[in-house]
Amino acid sequence: MTPTERFVWQRLRNHKACYYFRRQHRLEGYILDFYCHRARLCIEIDGLAHEIYHSERDRERDAYLDSLGIRTLRFRNEEVALDWEACFKKILYTCMDRTSDLDPEAEDE
Repeated sequence: MTPTERFVWQRLRNHKACYYFRRQHRLEGYILDFYCHRARLCIEIDGLAHEIYHSERDRERDAYLDSLGIRTLRFRNEEVALDWEACFKKILYTCMDRTSDLDPEAEDE
């Protein structure tokens, strides 16, 4: 994991918001930086290489995950460093929106 991914992981795993995230989760031949099964949400932390070399591949991957019902949120390293709270709010609100019709007592798989 990159330093920024470690930073995010420490905060996601220590948060008690009823959303359990896995790190480096394997799915359909891909490795997702962070994944919440309950919300069917993938979180990706992207460095400069993604903007320069991997943008087309990332779009294809995101479209494939979307076809499986999995939403991807991408954050640049700089976004996380400059305003983690805004990034976290977006993650939390997206989880809440995607699970609003689910049983609140349901466990993550």
